[in-house]
Amino acid sequence: QGKLVESGGGSPQAGGSLRLSCVVSGLTYDHYCVAWFRQAEGKEREGVAAISTGGGSTYVGDSVKGRFTIDQDKAKNTVYLQMTNLKPEDTAMYRCAARYGTTCALWSSRQSDFAYWGQGTQVTVSS
Repeated sequence: QGKLVESGGGSPQAGGSLRLSCVVSGLTYDHYCVAWFRQAEGKEREGVAAISTGGGSTYVGDSVKGRFTIDQDKAKNTVYLQMTNLKPEDTAMYRCAARYGTTCALWSSRQSDFAYWGQGTQVTVSS
């Protein structure tokens, strides 16, 4: 049974940085697309970034491009979301999710394809 556990959230000031971690267990790690999504209060869930764990291809959403990056440590079955130059509008619950497959095609628009989800970690950016 797959399990994803996020950590690293916090309450930085605008302009600060955070690194979120998503530890994946119970799955064949390098056979999945792992993505980060976020949902702010009163807003729809938004795709932030994704990585194909087998091939290492990465994808970053337009709203965070240039500020956020995604990478992984295969030895630790962990996917990271490095967030820099944080803005108050980045405030949200961040969750990682995994979808079986060797690519992350349509990762942001087909959220229902992600079968495994973590509980989330809160990021609150103050101005």
